[in-house]
Amino acid sequence: MIHKVLVANRGEIAIRVMRSCREMNIRSVAVFSEADRKSLHVRYADEAYCIGPAPSAESYLNMDKIIEVALETGVDAIHPGYGFLSENAEFARKCIEAGIIFIGPSPEAIALMGDKITARKTMIAAGVPVVPGTTNKITTEDEALKIVDEIGLPVMIKASAGGGGKGMRLVHQKEDVKSALGMARSEALSAFGDDSVYIEKYIESPHHIEFQIFGDQLGNVVHLFERECSVQRRHQKVVEETPSPNISPEIRAEMGAYAVRAAKAVGYYGAGTIEFIMDDESHYYFLEMNTRLQVEHPITERVVGIDLV
Repeated sequence: MIHKVLVANRGEIAIRVMRSCREMNIRSVAVFSEADRKSLHVRYADEAYCIGPAPSAESYLNMDKIIEVALETGVDAIHPGYGFLSENAEFARKCIEAGIIFIGPSPEAIALMGDKITARKTMIAAGVPVVPGTTNKITTEDEALKIVDEIGLPVMIKASAGGGGKGMRLVHQKEDVKSALGMARSEALSAFGDDSVYIEKYIESPHHIEFQIFGDQLGNVVHLFERECSVQRRHQKVVEETPSPNISPEIRAEMGAYAVRAAKAVGYYGAGTIEFIMDDESHYYFLEMNTRLQVEHPITERVVGIDLV
């Protein structure tokens, strides 16, 4: 039974988690940087503690300090929110080792789906359709050109550890492969500390469809239907809507079943999102999994009438 939760985040998502805690008669503990001392989430929580200076690396990303506060305040669980440490397998593992419940999936599932190359291999093994491309990291121009010849242009070079549109380069011409590969690897190393990249076929004018899933620790997984997020700028979602106006009931059922299969393949529990990309002929492919509650979850709540937090 959970009686007290530390929310390892700030802003809207911290308030969102604390609101649900309050409705469930669970006490909430906020953490904050020196710059956020007067933030709303600090005032809203039952308890609040400073964990460091303004830079995130010294506060909201400081795993040991957050766990130290959690132990000192006697919380039963830590909710990571989204961003910061929410998809950090090491943090989830540290919580468990400290005897604290991590409100999210297992460290193993986070690590498995966080590495995009490993995730692609896992989905292929599970029979989930994936975008044509590589299942190993690409390090040389020759390797990249060989893949381009196999799957055809255009292609997308993507960071294996990536997200948020970073470490990605679109290639339309063979002569651009070398420079795009170098830039993608450099950006990936800078953003994620890992320069591993892979290549996949670029789906032109796609629909981006994501399925909200939930799993328990007994192996049961359900989906709560889809959200469409095709309107994007620089690979960042601008508009989300649900239900999607661009898929048929039959495609919705098929994609939902694949989303559940994907989650079961990694023993997933908690809230997560399986993302698909669909071309103009309604061929769809697994894109990636977000092993956390997403920013966009409220529109699903509005449709299904369930508090996802």
